[in-house]
Amino acid sequence: MKHAALATVLGASLAGPAHADWSATFTGVSDYLFNGVTQTGHKPALQASLDWAGESGIYGGAWASNVDFDDDTHVEFDTYLGYATEFDTGISLDTGVAVYTYHGATHSSDSNYPEAYVKLGYAGFNLNVWYTYDYFGLDVGHVVVMLRKDLQINDDWSVSAWVDRSTSLDSDRFAWDEGEDSYLHWQVMANRSWQDFDFSLGVSGTDLSYAAGDTRVLFSVSRSFAL
Repeated sequence: MKHAALATVLGASLAGPAHADWSATFTGVSDYLFNGVTQTGHKPALQASLDWAGESGIYGGAWASNVDFDDDTHVEFDTYLGYATEFDTGISLDTGVAVYTYHGATHSSDSNYPEAYVKLGYAGFNLNVWYTYDYFGLDVGHVVVMLRKDLQINDDWSVSAWVDRSTSLDSDRFAWDEGEDSYLHWQVMANRSWQDFDFSLGVSGTDLSYAAGDTRVLFSVSRSFAL
């Protein structure tokens, strides 16, 4: 029901204001990492998004990627609807709801779940929080808290660094690592724009003990198009 409601609201907002921007982005990445945990068995991924942004600050979009969970689930498809604004004090606010869906096998949709998020930014720093009551369809509350810093070196180069903690709100029903209710993830990326392409190279790691969270060198290249 929540998924259907989000799709209805998203469709209405996309059909509404005449003054809006559409864009599409295509990305190739050496490993699809979700909070530091591979979603592709440490293999490359191809990803694409379609985004809409209105003058009021309302935005919406859809995003897709291949995944590999050692079963017949092959595709993740997400939709999102949010609102972003910046105040006179220089503080920015971005809040919204995303729905993650999975496809390929009859059981894939069992992992679908919604997530709400709030992102506060100031002077290149961001404090981001994500919450769901049904993490990967397990009927378990889950929270991710991230502190991120983006530093613009010049017109072409920037550096991004962040640390986040993922926490299960019921470790008896879902635990990350040998009964632990949370884990720590960190990532540092150097970003370069060249000939309308965006390149990123860096390293990501977690304190998880299993291979899905191993420290990895990560590379991505993307291209965005105004529609």
